[in-house]
Amino acid sequence: MRQAKVTEPVWSALLAVHEGEARAPSPDWSAEERAGWDLYAPLAAGAGVGPYFFAQVGQSLDGRVATVSGDASAVSGHEGLCHLHRCRALADAVVIGVRTALADNPRLTVRHARGRDPVRVVLDPRGRLPDTTGLLNDASAHRIIMQSVPRRRPEGVEVITLPARDHVMNPHAIREALLARGLRRVLVEGGGATIAHFLEAGLLDRLHIGVAPLIIGAGPSGLRTAPIERLSQALRPRTSVYGLDTDVIFDCALDASGRASRSTWPTTAEETPAAIAASRA
Repeated sequence: MRQAKVTEPVWSALLAVHEGEARAPSPDWSAEERAGWDLYAPLAAGAGVGPYFFAQVGQSLDGRVATVSGDASAVSGHEGLCHLHRCRALADAVVIGVRTALADNPRLTVRHARGRDPVRVVLDPRGRLPDTTGLLNDASAHRIIMQSVPRRRPEGVEVITLPARDHVMNPHAIREALLARGLRRVLVEGGGATIAHFLEAGLLDRLHIGVAPLIIGAGPSGLRTAPIERLSQALRPRTSVYGLDTDVIFDCALDASGRASRSTWPTTAEETPAAIAASRA
């Protein structure tokens, strides 16, 4: 595991890459700063002019994201929360499902890192999200609701109507709608079912799983993908591990099609230069 530290020079360089500038790690940076760069550089650079979709999950040691009653207020530690906000700052848009919006009432803003607020996108097939929800009424960033019902929304909120099957909209259709609006670098923030839909559709380029040192015991899990019968069927993404003081980040790079390898590629403690280059390809 590599200890990572995101100092002001590192973050400034990452934001510059996000804005399209050519930047490289400084030879004066410490090993921890270089690790911070390696963790976020793929998100900042994305796929150049092409689309780049990534997801982030914060969970406990036993894989829970909330208690049985739905309390998810402090699953991640302070650095885990900063990590989430850095991911938001490096995205053009952040996507959540309506259940996450109803349960957590997230603001989806960048507060624990320097950067611009991304476009907020809520997937709400049945039109359940109340118009009084905070993220819809905060006009500091553009707001989009994707729904399958003819429901009007408050002024300033863009409505995209997409068909749904069993109350689930096709991730490919969601992706195309976002790309059509120039939103090419997209963070799929939650919940676990929404992330799983994009993962299983082969639309994620990268997945970050943050683990905080607490045991919840019961409650919803971070990712809820379709069950498998044998471990040989399990997804095994190329993974690097980073320590961020209060949380550990598993940085999972998926292949060009968005699907993780089903090989026995091991989790690595530290990437070689060749692996780093491959992960950014």
